Amino acid sequence: MKRRVLTRQLLMLALVIAVFAAFNASMYALLTGRLANNFSDTSQAKMVDVGAYLPHTGSPGLAHVASSLKLEDDLPVLDGAAALLPVYAAVVDAVYPAGSVTYEGGEFSDDNFYGENFADDSKMQYNNTVRGYQAIVDGGTDILFCAAPSAEQRAYAEAAGVELVYVPVGREAFVFFVNEHNPVEDLTVEQVRAIYAGEYTNWAQVGGASRVINPVTRLAGSGSQSAMDAFMGEKHIGGKSPFAITGGAIGFSFRYYLDGIVGNSGVKMLSLNGVYPSAENIRSGAYPVIAEFYAIYRADNPNPNIPVLIDWLLSLEGQQLIEASGYVSIGA
Repeated sequence: MKRRVLTRQLLMLALVIAVFAAFNASMYALLTGRLANNFSDTSQAKMVDVGAYLPHTGSPGLAHVASSLKLEDDLPVLDGAAALLPVYAAVVDAVYPAGSVTYEGGEFSDDNFYGENFADDSKMQYNNTVRGYQAIVDGGTDILFCAAPSAEQRAYAEAAGVELVYVPVGREAFVFFVNEHNPVEDLTVEQVRAIYAGEYTNWAQVGGASRVINPVTRLAGSGSQSAMDAFMGEKHIGGKSPFAITGGAIGFSFRYYLDGIVGNSGVKMLSLNGVYPSAENIRSGAYPVIAEFYAIYRADNPNPNIPVLIDWLLSLEGQQLIEASGYVSIGA
């Protein structure tokens, strides 16, 4: 009798162990194993190192171009997107006098990730795209360096009765990128649109490994998200699988921001329609998704040096600065 009870107990214990083993094995297969060998850290947040682009400090991050234009008075306040910080900071460095960039407390703070440390009277600000568009409409900024605005940003200007002037000053590639271990190297434009519309949900559908696709989006109103909305055309960005985190991510950005500013070595840019987003392919127009970026100002702004500075940006010297900053000139 005792032996029968002991046998039954041992069988129950063995069953419990088997159940737990099966559960752990299934969890490893579904989650742990995939996460140990996935491609999902594609679009980790990266902060721009503002300190690497400070004018009049000899910063190696800035393009240093000899300028025949030197402004002393009526200096337009320059602001812009994170992706274009190297451009407008280099403009200040080349054209504005030393001392025109000022900081709260008298010196730059290393934690100045969002422009908090620039003083109110500084001729260079860093509000990024969302706050930058508000600043140009509200009058806190004279020239904003940004990609094309979102519909909401255009509506904000219209509601305020403000006409904005958009002057193209350079070109850049709008790119898609994945983790360096993702075997996919190339997608068509329509495949990318279908991924973000939710029509493709597994990398195997576009020639990759059997992994759920995690299409990463950005903050509404940011330059890259506005570019993505325009890229989608008649398609709309759809929802994604709740298991997307266990698969492989795809993100989007602008070429030089990804490759030259944040320098994320763990990701790779994809070719689109068989064309890689190199500077040469932007110049030739071979890459299929090229975006202009703009110097933007209010039409009613009376500052006499706004048109002077815009003309210089479109001159040979200004376009040399655009190229030296890592972008492609508008006339290339």
